[in-house]
Amino acid sequence: MSQIETASAHPDDPHYVSRSGWLRAAVLGANDGIVSVSALVVGVAAANPDPRVILMTGVAGLTAGAMSMAAGEYVSVSSQSDTERADIEREKVALRDTPQEEFDELVEIYEDRGLTHATATLVAQELSEKDALAAHVRDELGLSDVHTANPLQAALASGATFSVAAAIPVVAAFLAPVGAIFSTVLIVTVFALALLGALGAKAGGAPMMPAIVRVVMWGIIAMAVTAAVGWLFGVEV
Repeated sequence: MSQIETASAHPDDPHYVSRSGWLRAAVLGANDGIVSVSALVVGVAAANPDPRVILMTGVAGLTAGAMSMAAGEYVSVSSQSDTERADIEREKVALRDTPQEEFDELVEIYEDRGLTHATATLVAQELSEKDALAAHVRDELGLSDVHTANPLQAALASGATFSVAAAIPVVAAFLAPVGAIFSTVLIVTVFALALLGALGAKAGGAPMMPAIVRVVMWGIIAMAVTAAVGWLFGVEV
């Protein structure tokens, strides 16, 4: 795929969509780190309040979860990247074998966006003369350098944020008084989720309150279900 120019009309105030690739993976990793390890710690504490057992469980969950998140992101985003590359290769073949049909398709795309036939034809002609493949990749496939899948970036962002976020409930459980592990982890986790929601919204230029409520609500639900399993069955989950 040739490089598609993405010059900004306001370079001092870039669009937040350029962060969507790594930000999605980072927020997913951090949220999963906090929720899964907190839920694990809370569930175990409900069944067995032994601090050593809780700490070992938390560390094991952090390690396994970080590797799983990184591997999962890499594999899933690689699959997306393979699909994108396959579509681009098909466009190359189509442009070589049926150039007129591809040109007409580009004209139709621009007409559907509101241009007159004459203007759409002129735009398609000029863009095709400059870089026909780039025009079809961008306007027919909807791909650009900003949205192109980056498996390694997603894996690193998700694995790193999972590790950092998952350490929060583990440290909280380690430092908490023996009789207050459950409540301490719960309180710390709620604050951590609220902070994650705020930071994610800030990084993406979105309203903070809906993000905070969404992240905290689902985190509490996950921990409540896991704690209920611990209480009901008295087993480590």
